Amino acid sequence: MSGPCDDGRTRLHGPCRPTSPADTAAHATVSVLAAAGIRRCYTVPGESFLELADAIDQHPEMALVSTRHEGGAAFMAEAEAKLTGVPAVAAATRGPGAANLAVGVHTAMQDSTPMIVFLGQAETEHLGREAFQEVDLTAFYAPITKWSTTVHRADRLAEVTARAVRIATTGRPGPVAIAVPGDLFGQRVGAPPAPRAPLVPRPPLGEGDRDRLAAWLARAVRPVIIAGGGARAAREDLVRVAERYSAGVYAAWRRQDVFPNDHPLYLGHLGLGAPSAVLGALADADAVLVVGCRMSETTTQGYRLPESDGRTRVAQIDIDPAQVGATKDVWLGAVADSGEALRALAEAPVKVPYRDWSAARRLWVESATVPPEAERHSGPRMHPWSVIAGMREALPEDALITNDAGNFASFLHRGWWYRHADTQLAPTSGAMGYAVPAAVAAKLAAPGRTVVAVAGDGGALMTGQELETAVRHGAAITVVVFQNGLYGTIAMHQARELGRLAGTEISGPLDLAGYARALGARGATVHTREELEKALSEAVGADLPTLVDVRTDPEVISPTATMTDLLGDA
Repeated sequence: MSGPCDDGRTRLHGPCRPTSPADTAAHATVSVLAAAGIRRCYTVPGESFLELADAIDQHPEMALVSTRHEGGAAFMAEAEAKLTGVPAVAAATRGPGAANLAVGVHTAMQDSTPMIVFLGQAETEHLGREAFQEVDLTAFYAPITKWSTTVHRADRLAEVTARAVRIATTGRPGPVAIAVPGDLFGQRVGAPPAPRAPLVPRPPLGEGDRDRLAAWLARAVRPVIIAGGGARAAREDLVRVAERYSAGVYAAWRRQDVFPNDHPLYLGHLGLGAPSAVLGALADADAVLVVGCRMSETTTQGYRLPESDGRTRVAQIDIDPAQVGATKDVWLGAVADSGEALRALAEAPVKVPYRDWSAARRLWVESATVPPEAERHSGPRMHPWSVIAGMREALPEDALITNDAGNFASFLHRGWWYRHADTQLAPTSGAMGYAVPAAVAAKLAAPGRTVVAVAGDGGALMTGQELETAVRHGAAITVVVFQNGLYGTIAMHQARELGRLAGTEISGPLDLAGYARALGARGATVHTREELEKALSEAVGADLPTLVDVRTDPEVISPTATMTDLLGDA
C-alpha cells in the first residue's frame, strides 16, 4: 500500500503513524541507509531495536517487511541484493534472533552478496554479564561476514553504518554485521551531516594485462571462459568477448543466467553432477579465462578442473585480490572489475580465428533435453523431468526462478534454459529454505516480473510460512514444490554409500496445497503434466501467491540414478 500522509510524507506500506523525534541515532542511521539507495529492511521485530524498526517504517523511501522467521528475513535481504545489486537490511534481536538470521548471512557471504545486518544487543550497562539472551555477536558473526562490529556510542552509529555500506559494496561484495546495544537507537544525537551515497570503485584492467590476455586468447586452440556472479552485471560485454575471441562459455555454479543459454557458444553449467560429456570442452581447453568467479569447490568439480597439468593455462580476473589464484594456480591474475575488464578485452586490437564449438554445444543440449524414459514414465507420481518440461511449456521464458537446495534442483539446473539476464536466484551455499523467501523479496523488488520459486518438500517446509508474508505484502509469487517424501540429496548419498536410509524419509504425501490455503494463498495439487501446466498458467495470472504441489516419484532420485539401483549397488 502506498499514498500520501497528512504531513506530506509518502508511505510505501501500512498506515501513517505519528512521527518520533527525528534526531535519534536510529533516524540518523536510516538516513545513511536511504542515501545509499537501500529500500527495504526484512526482520522479525525485536525489543532490542524498537526505534530502528520505527525509523525505517517512518522513512518515506524505505519499507519495513516483517517476516515469519529470521531465516526467511535474511534470505529475503540476500535475494533482493543479488537481484538489484543494492544491499538490503536484515535485522534481528539478540541471541535467538541472531542465530536464526545466521543461515541467510552465511549465504550472502558465500554468494558475494552485499547485505547490512543489524543485531540488537543487551543494554550497555548489562553487557558482559551474560544478560538476557546476550551473545558475543561480533565474534559470532565474524566468520560469516566481511566485517562485524559492536557500536558502543549512539553518536557513532551513523558513521559506522556508512562504513558498513562501503565495506559491503566494495571489492568482493558481502554482508556486514553491526551489533547495537538496545539503549543506543533511541538516544538523541543531534542533526547528522548530510549522508552521501558511497562511491564504489571499479578498478579497470591495465592495458598491459589486457594486451597479454587478448594475445593469449587469440593464439589458443581451444579457449573457454568460466563466468561467475561477478560478471552478471556485464552480461552483454561477456557475450561480446565470447564472440570476439570465439571462446566457449561455462556458467559457474548456480550462475546460469550470466550468459544466454540459447547462444551457440554456451557449453553448460558447472554444477553438482555435471555430465562428463559436458565437461569435456573444459577438460580439453588449453586456455581458461575465469571472470568474476572464485573457483569454488562445486564450480571446479572438486578443485579438479581446470586441469593443473601444465597443458592448460588459467587466467583469472576478479575484483578481490584475495580470490585471484586462491584455489587454482594461475598464469595471469588481474584485479579488476569484471565489466571494465570485459569491455577492455572486447575492444583489444587482435585477429582471432574461428573455432567450431558445435559438437561441445550439442552435448550440452542433449544433457538438457527430456530423456525418453521420462516421457514413458507411468504411475501415480510424476517424473521430475516432466515437471521441468511442463514448466518450460507453461511459464514465460523470462520468468525469474528462485531455487532451493535438494536433488530436485539437478533436474532444474539441467532442464531450464536461462535465456535472459537476472532470471536466476539460487544459493551457492546450498542452503535449504531459500527459494520461497527469495521469491517474496524478488517480487517486492520487481513487482512486474513473473517470479517462480522451485523447492523440494524438505526446503518448502523450512520456510514455506513466508507465503503469509507474500500474501500480506501482495507479492503474487508461484511456488512449485517437488513432493517426493524424502530429503532427497542425503537419501541418495545414504543409498549409494550405506545401502539403507536413516532419517531421510518425510511423512506424506502432505496436503501442501491446503497448507498454502491456510496461509491465505492459493493451492493446487497435481499428478500429471497436463494438471501442472494448467495450474501454472492460472498461477501466473493470479493476484495471490500460489503453491503448486507436484507429487513426484521418489524412485527417480537424480537424472542418472534410481533409488533401487543405488540401494542394490551398495
